[in-house]
Amino acid sequence: MPMTKAHKETVVAEIAQMLDANTIVYLTNYSGLTVSQANDLRNRFRDAGVSFKVYKNTLVRLAMEERPAYSELLEYLKGPTAIAFGGEPSAPARVIRDFLKDESATRPEVKAVYIDGAFYGEGSLDVLASLKSKDELIGDVVGLLLAPVSNVLGKVQAPARNLAAAIREIAGRAA
Repeated sequence: MPMTKAHKETVVAEIAQMLDANTIVYLTNYSGLTVSQANDLRNRFRDAGVSFKVYKNTLVRLAMEERPAYSELLEYLKGPTAIAFGGEPSAPARVIRDFLKDESATRPEVKAVYIDGAFYGEGSLDVLASLKSKDELIGDVVGLLLAPVSNVLGKVQAPARNLAAAIREIAGRAA
């Protein structure tokens, strides 16, 4: 049964809302997946905090055309397309990479990706999957900030440790 105009407008509004709310958009080719594989993939995306949906390309195009930031993705709206929204920038790529490995599958394929104004084309799965998550980056920054403090504390405490060791040595000889 064809979609009514009202239903199409509702779907375009839903897609537009998802595009406005998320700065991470993955376009994938999901064709060839079995129903159980598709369900498994959706569950993996859900567990990673990523929304994964299939929309008609023409409706996605309508929503994206109103948002110039997504103009580079328009040419990839051909054939079976599923969209992953949100999460950490690398989360969808990690889900896809792990799914492909676990299932020994060739799909889903990454068609194109938009992350915070940057565009990535086909063949970028490994690069995107290797990106660190926000929490990992914060941990790295905190570690870098704390490293000089621990070095300074080590240098400040070193004379006291040396003095205490010398006193123990002298006390041991005297006894």
